[in-house]
Amino acid sequence: MLDSLILIKISITLALLSCLLDTHAQSADQKLPNNQKPDSTIILEPVTIEGYQLSTRLQTFPGNLSVLGADDLLLSDGNNMATTLNTIPGVSMQSGTYATNRIVIRGMGSRTPYNTNRIRSYLNNIPITASDGISAPEEIDQQSLGRIEVLRGPSSALYGSGLGGSINLFTPEKQQNEGVFSLNYGSFNTLRTNISGTINTPNTRLWGSLSHLQSDGYRANNEYKRTSFITTANWKQPKWSLKSTLLLGSSDGEIPSSLGKTQFENDPKAAAANWEAIEGHKKNKKAMAGVTLTNIISPKLTNELTLHGKWSDNFEKRPFNNLSEQTLSAGIRNKLSYYRPVTDWVLGIDWIAEQYKWKLDKDETLLNENRENRNQFSVFAIMNYRPTSRLSLSMAGTLNHIRYNLTDLFATNGDQSGKRDFPLIVSPRIGVNYAVSDQIALYSSVGHGFSMPSPEETLLPAGDVNPDIKPEQGMQYETGARFNLFEKAVEAEVTLYWIELNNLLVTKRITEDIFTGMNAGKTRHQGLELLLRNRILDFSSFPGKLNTTFSYTFSRNSFIDFTDDGNTHDGNDLPGIPDQYAQLQLSWNPYKKLEFFTHLQYTGNQYINDANTLKYEGYFLLNLKAANQFQIRKAGIFKLYAGINNLTNTHYASMLLVNALGFGNNEPRYYYPGLPRHFYAGVEMRF
Repeated sequence: MLDSLILIKISITLALLSCLLDTHAQSADQKLPNNQKPDSTIILEPVTIEGYQLSTRLQTFPGNLSVLGADDLLLSDGNNMATTLNTIPGVSMQSGTYATNRIVIRGMGSRTPYNTNRIRSYLNNIPITASDGISAPEEIDQQSLGRIEVLRGPSSALYGSGLGGSINLFTPEKQQNEGVFSLNYGSFNTLRTNISGTINTPNTRLWGSLSHLQSDGYRANNEYKRTSFITTANWKQPKWSLKSTLLLGSSDGEIPSSLGKTQFENDPKAAAANWEAIEGHKKNKKAMAGVTLTNIISPKLTNELTLHGKWSDNFEKRPFNNLSEQTLSAGIRNKLSYYRPVTDWVLGIDWIAEQYKWKLDKDETLLNENRENRNQFSVFAIMNYRPTSRLSLSMAGTLNHIRYNLTDLFATNGDQSGKRDFPLIVSPRIGVNYAVSDQIALYSSVGHGFSMPSPEETLLPAGDVNPDIKPEQGMQYETGARFNLFEKAVEAEVTLYWIELNNLLVTKRITEDIFTGMNAGKTRHQGLELLLRNRILDFSSFPGKLNTTFSYTFSRNSFIDFTDDGNTHDGNDLPGIPDQYAQLQLSWNPYKKLEFFTHLQYTGNQYINDANTLKYEGYFLLNLKAANQFQIRKAGIFKLYAGINNLTNTHYASMLLVNALGFGNNEPRYYYPGLPRHFYAGVEMRF
């Protein structure tokens, strides 16, 4: 089914043609009120979303989008975002430790060694992603979030033209005054606490959340601490509104690193010997702030201006050297929206200027010091057209220009300063959604996306700017259908996608401490994504309510044209991407306040090197959780919960380091051991 480009093109063509049927027989679409509030936990229900610059209903969205509400974010213990994001079809998050994670969407980003750099992430529409493309949405405590929207592939001008897509985080918007305190304790001396509160007045809403997570870790040299504070404020007037967001955070995590096969199988609690010997760790401090002013110029015209800035200070102690990094950035974003009964228009600009400084030292001797100034500017335009109540069309495009300027501040080894002024990149997109009936909707889209090289990838092994490296660019074709059947007792979404990618960016390890980037020719990414929700039981008393959610992804990601060091890998699968994975969640309420959760996850086979000579076999994980909620008069609502993760005590690698090299006659260290069976319990109080 997925081995033929002709089949995909025929499917998309049929979907587009079906959207044109009966267009003259329908009446004009009624626009959803802008103040409609999102449903808290539904993925396929008609929630309000932000994916194409204008709030719209998910059922009429002309492309893929997954929405996770507040309850979905606490599927297990709530400590690791991987459990949450992996329930979304097409998304795979591997987590080596709390401080070492990689998110892959539709095969994009699998070659990044220790972080995520092929997607974009936002908090309340303020960019978290640095201008080098590095994202770490998992550093934000999940209990401080109200919902997550995930766009897969280059699907929206609102969030740039990233090839992998975007992860968009939103803080809660509570209508009533309340305070919430929660405490969670589990295996490996893991403790998470959170306190949050909301204060509402007629024109003002204040919300804040303070959270702390600490753990001794399962492995040696694996302790971790993280504290974060997020606050938002909203002021509303008849003609304007102002919203601010402030994030402060710090973390300190030891680094056990990856293991070779022998140690992974026989002593998974161990840390890599060289990292443990020097007590390798990573410290991070950061601050992010943004203010958005929305002016209602007329009933049809609205302008939204956002000013934002970020600061971070990182230090990493490593066996081969120490890395110090400082980042300071500022940005301006403006969006002008014009609403009409049939057509909506959006025109906007986005500018980010960032200064990134880093230096390397060993034994208090300076080895290298650099400063890189980056400028990223884009212009975007969107048109949403609704000729009938059933047909929605979206046409969008972004014009992107990016420039790097490297200044060598350590002249001992020669001046390696340089500039990269990347060519102008145009990214168009078109999408269509056709509601065949109130129960069935079809959608298709075609879009262009790109990803820029990271700082390490723009430099040659000697430290000079690589004048030849190019951004990776590609086209995505997708078609899908959404179903709401039997009075929404059964909800489903199925999507087929095909991505043709040129100049794939590959991070290549030259020595233990030197990385460089290269363009790896052409790759092809094909996939089938399925999401199915069922309301099996719906009684007010025993046996109560039983809901299931099933997600499944099958993908094939292959090299079309790639030769490395004289070895041709054409036709091989890209490493680090499971060929399939599935999630099954069951939620049973035998009584109103009592709930049981079951979460079963299967991760399929994946290669761990370009030559496809090494394969990591698939595995199953099973998690269980029970929660009971009760109310104490005049005191508030209390919830008690407890759970077991990895009930079957499966031995597995939670993260793989693809194309690992062995140094000093040691085995290549491919494997990050996953957690064995572990327990947790907690309490939440609302007052």
